Amino acid sequence: MQTATTDIEHVTVTDDPRAWSRARKWTVLATVSAASLIAGLGGNIYNPAIPDIQRELNASDGTMALSLSLYAIFQGGVPLLWSALSEFGGRKNVYLLSTALCLLGCIVAAVSKTIGVLVGMRCIQAIGCAPHPISGTATDLRGTSSPPASPLNRPSHPLLAPSAPVLGPSLGPIIGGALTDAFDWRATFWFLAAFVALVILAFLPFRDTFRRERSLTYQAALRRRRAQRDAKDSEASSATQQLTTAPPAASETATSSEEEEKRAEVAEQPARDVEKQEEAVSAGEVPAPLDVVKLSLADVNPLKPVWKVLRRTNNIAILVASGLTFGFIYCISYTCALTLSHSYGYSPMTIGLVLLSFGIGSLLGSLLGGRYSDYVFRNLKARNGGTGYPEMRLQSTLPFMPVLPLAIVGYGWVCEERVHVAAVCAMLFLSSFFDVCIYTSTLAYIVDANAGRSSPAVAMNSAFRGLAAFVGAEVAVPLQNAIGDGGSYSLWAGLILLSELLIVLVWWRGKAWRERWEQRERRTAGA
Repeated sequence: MQTATTDIEHVTVTDDPRAWSRARKWTVLATVSAASLIAGLGGNIYNPAIPDIQRELNASDGTMALSLSLYAIFQGGVPLLWSALSEFGGRKNVYLLSTALCLLGCIVAAVSKTIGVLVGMRCIQAIGCAPHPISGTATDLRGTSSPPASPLNRPSHPLLAPSAPVLGPSLGPIIGGALTDAFDWRATFWFLAAFVALVILAFLPFRDTFRRERSLTYQAALRRRRAQRDAKDSEASSATQQLTTAPPAASETATSSEEEEKRAEVAEQPARDVEKQEEAVSAGEVPAPLDVVKLSLADVNPLKPVWKVLRRTNNIAILVASGLTFGFIYCISYTCALTLSHSYGYSPMTIGLVLLSFGIGSLLGSLLGGRYSDYVFRNLKARNGGTGYPEMRLQSTLPFMPVLPLAIVGYGWVCEERVHVAAVCAMLFLSSFFDVCIYTSTLAYIVDANAGRSSPAVAMNSAFRGLAAFVGAEVAVPLQNAIGDGGSYSLWAGLILLSELLIVLVWWRGKAWRERWEQRERRTAGA
C-alpha cells in the first residue's frame, strides 16, 4: 500500500482549510489581516492628537505616557490568556469576544471626560486586540494558502508575513492626524470603533476553524482520559477476577503491573513535535473520529510550554533583542509627535504626514526584509548540501546592523538641532526600514527555532515586546526633557547595538545551544 508522510497539522479533517476554494481562502485571509490592523492602528492613530488630548483633559506628560505604556504591556501579555481560552471555546469565539471588548473600549474612550477613563479604556482596547496579530493564537488557518508554508519559509508567506500588523502603524498617524484636524481627537476613537465593528460583522459568518484532530492540547488531554479510563477498567476487571477465580500467578501479576506502568507512561508522555514528527499513514486514509472530552484548566495551562521556551539560552537572547528593536519603534513614534508639536509647531495633520515616512519605512522593511531573509536562507541552504537550520536566517540581519545605530543617532541630533523637517523624515525612514528588516528575521527565527511550540514562542515574543515598549514609553518624556532628543536617541542607539550583539551571538552559537536543549528534551521524553 502506498504511504505518505504527514504530521498533526496535516491530518485529514472535516472541512479541511486545504480543500477550500481559492476565493474562500483569500476571504478568510483578508478578514484576519484586517483584524491584525486593529492593534497597530489603536497604538498609533492618536499619537498626532496627544497635544490636543493633554490640553482638553488637563493631562500630564506622565499620564499620557501611561496611556501608551499600559496599552503596550496589556497587548503584549494577554495573548497567552486568549490562547488558553481558545482551547475551551474555539478560535472564532475568542475573536468575537476579544474584538467586542476592543469595540467597547473604543466607544467609551471616544466619550470619556477624564484622562483616567481614557487610560482605562486604552487598556480594554489592548486586551481586546491582543490576539489579532498572533494568528496562531487566535485562529487555525493552516493550509489556507497554496503552497503551504514550511517552518523555514515564513517571512514572505501570505499568512504569516508581518505586513498587515505593520500596515496599521504605517497608516495610523496619517489617519489620526487627518481626523483630528477635521474634527477632534475623539474622532480617532470613533473611526476605530467603526472599523472594529466591520471586523466583527465579517467574522460572524465564519465557521470555527478549531480542529480537535490538529490540537496538541486536545490530543494530550484525550490520551490522559483514555489512560485513566483503561486503568479503571483494568482495576475493575482485576477485582472481578479475584472474586471469581483463584489468585493469579506471580508472573501474571507482574505482567499486569507492567501494563499499568505503560499506560501511565502514555498518559504522561509529552505531545509530539508538530513540525518535526513524521508518521506513516495510508494515502487518503481518514483517521477515526476522536472522542469528545471536556478540557479543564489543567489541560490548557500555558505556563509549561512557556517555561520550555524561556529555558533555552538562544530563545532568551533573541527575545531580548526582539523586544529592544520593537521598543525603539514604539518609543520614537510617541516622542516624535511631541517634538514636532512643541519644537516645530506642527498641526496633527502635518505630524501625521511626517510620521508617514516612518510607517513607509516599516512597511518596506517588512516586505523587503522578509524576502531578503528568504534569499539568504536559500543560498546558505544550497551551499550546505540542501540542509538548512534556523540560525542561517539571522545572517540576513548582518548588512543592516552597522547603519541602524547611525540612523538612530542621526534622527536624534537632527531633531535636537531643529534641522529642516526633510532631514527628520529621512532619518525616520532609514531607522524604521533597517530596524524592521532586522526584526522580521528575528521573528522568523523565533518561530523556526521552536518547532512544535511556535504559539507560546510568539506569545513570549509579544510579551517581551510589550515590556520593552512599556519601559520605553514611561522613560521617553523624562529622558527627552532631561537630555534632549540627541542624548535620548544616542542611548537608544546603544541599546540597539546591544540587541545586535545578541543576534550575532545567537547566529554564532545558537545552533549548538538549541540542539543541546533538543537532545536533553528527547532524552527526558524517552526516559
